[in-house]
Amino acid sequence: MGQGARSRRAQADDGELGAAVARAQQGDEAAFAVAYRIVQPGLLGYLRGLVGEDAEDVASDAWLEIARDLDRFQGDGAGFRGWTATIARHRALDHLRRRRVRPRQAALDPDVLDLPAPHSTHDQALESLSTEQALRLVRTLPQDQAEAVLLRVVVGLDGPAAARVLGKRPGAVRTAAHRGLKRLARRLGAEDAGGGVTDEPPRALGESK
Repeated sequence: MGQGARSRRAQADDGELGAAVARAQQGDEAAFAVAYRIVQPGLLGYLRGLVGEDAEDVASDAWLEIARDLDRFQGDGAGFRGWTATIARHRALDHLRRRRVRPRQAALDPDVLDLPAPHSTHDQALESLSTEQALRLVRTLPQDQAEAVLLRVVVGLDGPAAARVLGKRPGAVRTAAHRGLKRLARRLGAEDAGGGVTDEPPRALGESK
């Protein structure tokens, strides 16, 4: 699914999400379950890109913290999406530190950025990917680009919200997402042509070679 389509779907859910969070803060457990249902798929996809097969365990830790600190949250549905992504990212980084593995960047030819994409738009490239294929390709990106793409496309955050999660300037996140999507389009074209660019097994962003 493309970045634009994913963002529109997230925005459509944000009204329901904000209402559910407000009710959950008043003690409505069913409303908390609604908020979980809306947020969890994107959050889990983001964590799969960060920690791989440990994503569900890290997500469980994140949701324990989200539930514990829910009364402290102030904001709307979009704000809640960003708040939960920040918590999940902190738990993922803690997990990687416990494994004593430093996040690494994939060694890609910088000239790839200057090659023409095989599709007319990044959205068209991503819309042709299955979820697992998309995550597998995202894991081959440098970490800053991978996180920017995951937050924008998978979690559904806008540029400023993604920047707050990453502690970076919105312009830097937009640039990283753009370059990441361009690389994905190029790699998708290489796969379609049988180039074998992504033959290495899927890995988490924090995994070492």
